Amino acid sequence: MGWAKQGLLIPAPPPLGWASSHAALPVVRRREGDGLELYFSSRDSRGRSHVAAAQVAGGAELEEVGYEEAPVIAPGPLGAFDDAGVTSACVVESEGRLYQYYSGWSLGVSVPFYFYVGCAISDDGGATFRKVSAAPVLERDEVDAFLTASPWVLIEDGVWRMWYVSGTGWELADGRPRHRYHIKYAESSDGLRWRRTGHVCIDYRDRDEYAIARPCLLREDGLYRMWFCSRGENYRLGYAESADGLDWERQDEPGGLEPSPDGWDSEMIAYPCVFDRGGTRYLLYNGNGYGETGIGYAVCESGT
Repeated sequence: MGWAKQGLLIPAPPPLGWASSHAALPVVRRREGDGLELYFSSRDSRGRSHVAAAQVAGGAELEEVGYEEAPVIAPGPLGAFDDAGVTSACVVESEGRLYQYYSGWSLGVSVPFYFYVGCAISDDGGATFRKVSAAPVLERDEVDAFLTASPWVLIEDGVWRMWYVSGTGWELADGRPRHRYHIKYAESSDGLRWRRTGHVCIDYRDRDEYAIARPCLLREDGLYRMWFCSRGENYRLGYAESADGLDWERQDEPGGLEPSPDGWDSEMIAYPCVFDRGGTRYLLYNGNGYGETGIGYAVCESGT
Protein backbone atom coordinates (compact mmCIF):
# COMPACT_ATOMS: atom_id res chain seq x y z
CA MET A 1 0.00 0.00 0.00
CA GLY A 2 1.70 3.16 -1.21
CA TRP A 3 0.70 6.79 -0.72
CA ALA A 4 1.28 9.80 -2.97
CA LYS A 5 1.75 12.98 -0.94
CA GLN A 6 -0.41 15.94 -1.96
CA GLY A 7 0.95 18.60 0.38
CA LEU A 8 -0.55 20.68 3.17
CA LEU A 9 -4.31 20.98 3.67
CA ILE A 10 -4.66 22.95 6.93
CA PRO A 11 -1.97 25.49 7.85
CA ALA A 12 -0.64 25.99 11.36
CA PRO A 13 -1.88 28.09 12.89
CA PRO A 14 -5.18 28.07 10.99
CA PRO A 15 -6.91 31.40 10.25
CA LEU A 16 -8.82 31.53 13.54
CA GLY A 17 -8.68 34.46 15.93
CA TRP A 18 -8.00 32.32 19.00
CA ALA A 19 -5.47 29.90 17.42
CA SER A 20 -1.81 30.70 18.07
CA SER A 21 -0.16 27.47 16.89
CA HIS A 22 -0.62 23.91 15.66
CA ALA A 23 -3.21 22.05 13.60
CA ALA A 24 -3.15 18.44 14.73
CA LEU A 25 -5.04 15.14 15.01
CA PRO A 26 -7.43 15.41 12.03
CA VAL A 27 -10.85 13.71 12.18
CA VAL A 28 -13.27 13.49 9.24
CA ARG A 29 -17.08 13.47 9.17
CA ARG A 30 -19.02 13.28 5.94
CA ARG A 31 -21.36 16.13 5.00
CA GLU A 32 -24.05 16.21 2.31
CA GLY A 33 -22.74 15.19 -1.07
CA ASP A 34 -19.05 14.44 -0.90
CA GLY A 35 -18.09 17.40 1.29
CA LEU A 36 -16.38 16.81 4.61
CA GLU A 37 -16.31 18.29 8.09
CA LEU A 38 -12.75 18.19 9.37
CA TYR A 39 -12.15 18.43 13.10
CA PHE A 40 -8.67 19.12 14.42
CA SER A 41 -6.84 20.61 17.40
CA SER A 42 -5.13 23.99 17.63
CA ARG A 43 -3.55 25.77 20.58
CA ASP A 44 -4.38 29.14 22.07
CA SER A 45 -1.93 31.73 23.43
CA ARG A 46 -1.70 29.76 26.69
CA GLY A 47 -0.74 26.57 24.87
CA ARG A 48 -4.11 24.88 25.50
CA SER A 49 -5.56 22.83 22.67
CA HIS A 50 -9.15 23.38 21.50
CA VAL A 51 -11.06 21.31 18.92
CA ALA A 52 -11.73 23.32 15.75
CA ALA A 53 -13.75 22.57 12.61
CA ALA A 54 -13.17 23.25 8.92
CA GLN A 55 -15.30 22.43 5.88
CA VAL A 56 -13.59 20.60 3.03
CA ALA A 57 -14.94 20.74 -0.51
CA GLY A 58 -15.74 17.76 -2.64
CA GLY A 59 -13.62 16.59 -5.54
CA ALA A 60 -10.49 14.54 -5.98
CA GLU A 61 -8.26 17.24 -4.48
CA LEU A 62 -9.02 18.16 -0.89
CA GLU A 63 -9.37 21.87 -0.24
CA GLU A 64 -10.60 23.70 2.84
CA VAL A 65 -13.43 26.10 2.10
CA GLY A 66 -14.22 27.57 5.49
CA TYR A 67 -13.70 27.42 9.22
CA GLU A 68 -15.97 27.64 12.23
CA GLU A 69 -14.65 30.63 14.14
CA ALA A 70 -15.48 29.37 17.62
CA PRO A 71 -13.96 26.16 18.98
CA VAL A 72 -16.19 23.12 18.75
CA ILE A 73 -14.91 21.79 22.10
CA ALA A 74 -13.01 23.98 24.58
CA PRO A 75 -10.97 23.18 27.70
CA GLY A 76 -12.89 22.54 30.90
CA PRO A 77 -13.00 24.68 34.06
CA LEU A 78 -10.12 24.99 36.48
CA GLY A 79 -9.38 21.65 38.11
CA ALA A 80 -11.25 19.56 35.55
CA PHE A 81 -9.59 16.64 33.77
CA ASP A 82 -9.49 18.74 30.58
CA ASP A 83 -8.59 22.19 31.93
CA ALA A 84 -5.20 22.21 30.15
CA GLY A 85 -6.58 21.33 26.72
CA VAL A 86 -8.74 19.07 24.55
CA THR A 87 -7.51 17.21 21.48
CA SER A 88 -9.65 15.55 18.79
CA ALA A 89 -9.96 11.77 18.48
CA CYS A 90 -12.98 10.48 16.54
CA VAL A 91 -16.64 11.11 15.66
CA VAL A 92 -19.39 8.48 15.37
CA GLU A 93 -23.13 8.75 14.70
CA SER A 94 -25.90 6.75 16.35
CA GLU A 95 -29.65 7.33 15.98
CA GLY A 96 -29.18 10.86 14.68
CA ARG A 97 -26.81 11.90 17.46
CA LEU A 98 -23.11 12.64 16.97
CA TYR A 99 -20.60 11.50 19.57
CA GLN A 100 -17.25 13.24 19.46
CA TYR A 101 -14.59 11.58 21.60
CA TYR A 102 -11.57 13.60 22.65
CA SER A 103 -8.54 13.54 24.94
CA GLY A 104 -8.71 15.89 27.92
CA TRP A 105 -5.40 17.17 29.31
CA SER A 106 -4.38 18.31 32.78
CA LEU A 107 -0.93 19.24 34.04
CA GLY A 108 1.04 17.16 36.52
CA VAL A 109 3.78 17.71 39.09
CA SER A 110 5.79 14.50 39.22
CA VAL A 111 5.01 13.92 35.52
CA PRO A 112 4.34 16.63 32.90
CA PHE A 113 0.70 15.80 32.14
CA TYR A 114 -2.27 13.47 32.47
CA PHE A 115 -4.93 12.82 29.88
CA TYR A 116 -8.15 10.81 29.71
CA VAL A 117 -10.96 10.20 27.22
CA GLY A 118 -13.91 12.60 27.22
CA CYS A 119 -17.04 12.72 25.07
CA ALA A 120 -19.22 15.52 23.69
CA ILE A 121 -22.49 15.02 21.83
CA SER A 122 -24.43 16.94 19.21
CA ASP A 123 -28.17 16.76 18.58
CA ASP A 124 -28.16 19.41 15.85
CA GLY A 125 -26.07 17.74 13.17
CA GLY A 126 -22.75 18.99 14.47
CA ALA A 127 -23.64 22.67 14.77
CA THR A 128 -22.90 22.50 18.50
CA PHE A 129 -21.44 19.93 20.88
CA ARG A 130 -21.92 19.64 24.64
CA LYS A 131 -19.81 17.54 26.97
CA VAL A 132 -21.66 14.58 28.43
CA SER A 133 -19.94 15.05 31.78
CA ALA A 134 -17.38 17.14 33.61
CA ALA A 135 -15.57 13.84 34.16
CA PRO A 136 -13.94 11.53 31.61
CA VAL A 137 -15.78 8.54 30.14
CA LEU A 138 -12.55 6.51 30.35
CA GLU A 139 -10.85 7.37 33.65
CA ARG A 140 -7.95 5.60 35.35
CA ASP A 141 -8.75 2.19 36.81
CA GLU A 142 -7.05 -1.13 37.55
CA VAL A 143 -6.77 -1.81 33.80
CA ASP A 144 -5.48 1.65 32.83
CA ALA A 145 -3.60 2.91 35.85
CA PHE A 146 -1.82 5.85 34.20
CA LEU A 147 -3.74 7.43 31.32
CA THR A 148 -6.18 6.89 28.45
CA ALA A 149 -6.45 8.82 25.18
CA SER A 150 -7.14 8.94 21.43
CA PRO A 151 -10.03 6.46 21.08
CA TRP A 152 -11.35 5.20 17.76
CA VAL A 153 -14.90 3.87 17.94
CA LEU A 154 -16.91 1.63 15.59
CA ILE A 155 -20.51 0.51 16.21
CA GLU A 156 -21.20 -3.05 15.08
CA ASP A 157 -24.49 -4.91 15.69
CA GLY A 158 -25.32 -2.69 18.64
CA VAL A 159 -21.89 -3.07 20.24
CA TRP A 160 -19.70 0.00 20.58
CA ARG A 161 -16.09 -1.06 20.04
CA MET A 162 -13.20 1.18 21.09
CA TRP A 163 -9.50 1.00 20.40
CA TYR A 164 -7.63 3.46 22.58
CA VAL A 165 -4.25 4.56 23.88
CA SER A 166 -3.42 3.22 27.35
CA GLY A 167 -0.47 4.26 29.48
CA THR A 168 1.70 1.52 30.94
CA GLY A 169 3.88 3.80 33.04
CA TRP A 170 6.49 6.52 33.11
CA GLU A 171 10.27 6.22 33.10
CA LEU A 172 13.18 8.59 33.38
CA ALA A 173 14.94 9.34 30.08
CA ASP A 174 17.86 11.77 30.28
CA GLY A 175 16.63 12.73 33.72
CA ARG A 176 13.09 13.62 32.58
CA PRO A 177 9.83 11.63 32.88
CA ARG A 178 8.84 9.91 29.63
CA HIS A 179 5.49 8.23 29.05
CA ARG A 180 4.96 4.72 27.73
CA TYR A 181 1.68 3.82 26.04
CA HIS A 182 0.23 1.27 23.63
CA ILE A 183 -3.24 0.40 22.24
CA LYS A 184 -5.96 -1.52 24.11
CA TYR A 185 -9.59 -2.46 23.52
CA ALA A 186 -12.94 -1.75 25.26
CA GLU A 187 -16.67 -2.31 24.61
CA SER A 188 -19.89 -0.52 25.48
CA SER A 189 -23.63 -0.78 24.91
CA ASP A 190 -24.25 3.00 24.89
CA GLY A 191 -20.94 4.67 24.01
CA LEU A 192 -20.57 6.18 27.48
CA ARG A 193 -20.03 3.31 29.94
CA TRP A 194 -17.14 1.15 28.84
CA ARG A 195 -16.06 -2.36 29.79
CA ARG A 196 -12.32 -2.92 29.90
CA THR A 197 -10.46 -6.21 30.32
CA GLY A 198 -6.96 -5.00 29.56
CA HIS A 199 -6.82 -6.67 26.15
CA VAL A 200 -3.80 -5.30 24.25
CA CYS A 201 -4.21 -4.88 20.49
CA ILE A 202 -0.94 -3.21 19.46
CA ASP A 203 2.00 -3.75 21.80
CA TYR A 204 5.56 -2.46 21.80
CA ARG A 205 7.72 -3.90 19.05
CA ASP A 206 10.90 -3.58 21.11
CA ARG A 207 12.30 -1.74 24.11
CA ASP A 208 13.13 1.37 22.08
CA GLU A 209 9.50 1.85 21.05
CA TYR A 210 7.72 3.67 23.86
CA ALA A 211 4.67 5.39 22.32
CA ILE A 212 2.01 3.87 20.07
CA ALA A 213 -0.62 6.48 19.34
CA ARG A 214 -3.74 7.57 17.46
CA PRO A 215 -5.37 4.39 16.10
CA CYS A 216 -7.60 4.83 13.04
CA LEU A 217 -9.66 1.87 11.77
CA LEU A 218 -11.55 0.76 8.69
CA ARG A 219 -13.41 -2.50 8.26
CA GLU A 220 -13.74 -3.89 4.75
CA ASP A 221 -14.26 -7.35 3.23
CA GLY A 222 -14.30 -8.94 6.67
CA LEU A 223 -10.93 -7.48 7.59
CA TYR A 224 -10.05 -4.78 10.10
CA ARG A 225 -7.31 -2.39 9.07
CA MET A 226 -5.64 -0.11 11.60
CA TRP A 227 -3.31 2.79 10.98
CA PHE A 228 -1.47 4.33 13.91
CA CYS A 229 1.80 6.08 14.66
CA SER A 230 4.61 4.75 16.82
CA ARG A 231 7.85 6.16 17.98
CA GLY A 232 11.25 5.63 19.34
CA GLU A 233 13.04 8.80 18.27
CA ASN A 234 10.25 10.23 16.07
CA TYR A 235 6.78 9.14 15.04
CA ARG A 236 6.37 6.95 11.97
CA LEU A 237 3.26 5.48 10.34
CA GLY A 238 2.30 1.99 11.52
CA TYR A 239 -0.23 -0.48 10.13
CA ALA A 240 -1.87 -3.71 11.33
CA GLU A 241 -4.59 -6.15 10.24
CA SER A 242 -7.05 -8.30 12.16
CA ALA A 243 -9.88 -10.73 11.42
CA ASP A 244 -11.80 -9.90 14.60
CA GLY A 245 -10.52 -6.53 15.82
CA LEU A 246 -8.89 -8.16 18.83
CA ASP A 247 -5.83 -10.05 17.64
CA TRP A 248 -3.65 -8.00 15.33
CA GLU A 249 -0.69 -8.58 13.07
CA ARG A 250 1.59 -5.61 12.69
CA GLN A 251 2.67 -4.92 9.13
CA ASP A 252 4.30 -1.55 9.49
CA GLU A 253 5.95 -1.63 6.08
CA PRO A 254 2.58 -1.55 4.22
CA GLY A 255 1.90 1.71 6.07
CA GLY A 256 3.75 3.09 3.09
CA LEU A 257 4.53 6.70 4.04
CA GLU A 258 7.94 8.01 5.01
CA PRO A 259 9.19 11.50 5.94
CA SER A 260 10.18 13.80 3.09
CA PRO A 261 13.82 14.76 2.48
CA ASP A 262 13.05 18.27 3.71
CA GLY A 263 10.12 20.51 4.55
CA TRP A 264 7.12 20.31 6.84
CA ASP A 265 7.07 16.49 7.21
CA SER A 266 10.80 15.75 7.06
CA GLU A 267 11.10 14.59 10.68
CA MET A 268 7.94 12.68 11.55
CA ILE A 269 4.68 11.19 10.27
CA ALA A 270 2.05 11.32 13.01
CA TYR A 271 -1.67 11.03 13.84
CA PRO A 272 -3.10 9.31 10.74
CA CYS A 273 -6.75 9.54 9.69
CA VAL A 274 -7.72 7.30 6.76
CA PHE A 275 -11.04 7.50 4.90
CA ASP A 276 -12.57 6.66 1.52
CA ARG A 277 -14.45 9.01 -0.77
CA GLY A 278 -15.46 8.63 -4.41
CA GLY A 279 -13.43 5.45 -4.88
CA THR A 280 -10.25 7.05 -3.52
CA ARG A 281 -8.56 6.38 -0.20
CA TYR A 282 -7.13 9.41 1.59
CA LEU A 283 -4.69 9.75 4.46
CA LEU A 284 -4.61 12.88 6.60
CA TYR A 285 -1.57 13.23 8.82
CA ASN A 286 0.72 15.54 10.76
CA GLY A 287 4.38 16.13 10.11
CA ASN A 288 7.02 17.83 12.24
CA GLY A 289 6.34 19.07 15.74
CA TYR A 290 3.14 17.10 16.49
CA GLY A 291 1.08 19.40 14.28
CA GLU A 292 3.23 22.50 14.56
CA THR A 293 3.57 22.51 10.76
CA GLY A 294 -0.08 21.75 9.95
CA ILE A 295 -2.12 18.92 8.43
CA GLY A 296 -1.27 17.37 5.09
CA TYR A 297 -2.76 14.58 3.04
CA ALA A 298 -1.83 11.74 0.73
CA VAL A 299 -3.76 9.58 -1.75
CA CYS A 300 -3.51 5.82 -1.90
CA GLU A 301 -1.79 4.93 -5.15
CA SER A 302 -3.86 1.77 -5.54
CA GLY A 303 -7.21 3.48 -4.89
CA THR A 304 -9.11 1.65 -2.16
